[in-house]
Amino acid sequence: QVQLVESGGGLVQAGGSLRLSCAASRSIDSFNLMGWYYQTPGNQRELVAGIFSGGSTYYSDSVKGRFTISRDNAKNTVYLQMNSLKSEDTGVYYCKVVDIIGSTSWGPGTQVTVSS
Repeated sequence: QVQLVESGGGLVQAGGSLRLSCAASRSIDSFNLMGWYYQTPGNQRELVAGIFSGGSTYYSDSVKGRFTISRDNAKNTVYLQMNSLKSEDTGVYYCKVVDIIGSTSWGPGTQVTVSS
């Protein structure tokens, strides 16, 4: 199993930007999917952005055009660049990976708070 650590969360004003990082404890070359999920109290985690092993990406409608996911295999890290942040983006952001055999790992999460 791989260990994941998210960083980069914090408090930002509406319209501002943050970049989240998710560092993996081993090579991410073989991961089929690396994704960022978002959760607010009382709700399930939702996939907001994902990047697949072939480089294709997915974005939820709520973040399309504002967020960008990328991966740096040399650093075993996936990023989420968050621009034009809105108050409704407030929540805990989790990194998730699915490896080549289908095993899933989650990070502990990082809080993002957007003030209006």
